[in-house]
Amino acid sequence: MKLSIRTEGEFTIATIEEARMDAAVAPELKNHIAQLLTDGKTRIVLDISAVTFMDSSSLGALVSLLKMVGNRGDLVIAGAKGIVADLFKLTRMDRVFRMAADVDAALGMVAA
Repeated sequence: MKLSIRTEGEFTIATIEEARMDAAVAPELKNHIAQLLTDGKTRIVLDISAVTFMDSSSLGALVSLLKMVGNRGDLVIAGAKGIVADLFKLTRMDRVFRMAADVDAALGMVAA
């Protein structure tokens, strides 16, 4: 799985550089983000703007990560579009996750 990590202030931006988020990459994604949380990086923006397909296993991994973050930090999904955004809406996960149009909007959301 191609994932780039960068820090902006107190935020960690994890950018998925894959077109597909499916059962093949979901466990690895979960492990990478869980490690960030273990390392004390609890304000995470997950940039999925490059993702054009996402299945239920990846959505499940994201729900699991959201539970790990709990109320000790933030997990914001940035850049969902097309059928990926539709998946969040169809499953009503857009009401569970904090969603932002892009990374800058996500940083603005959680900066306060």
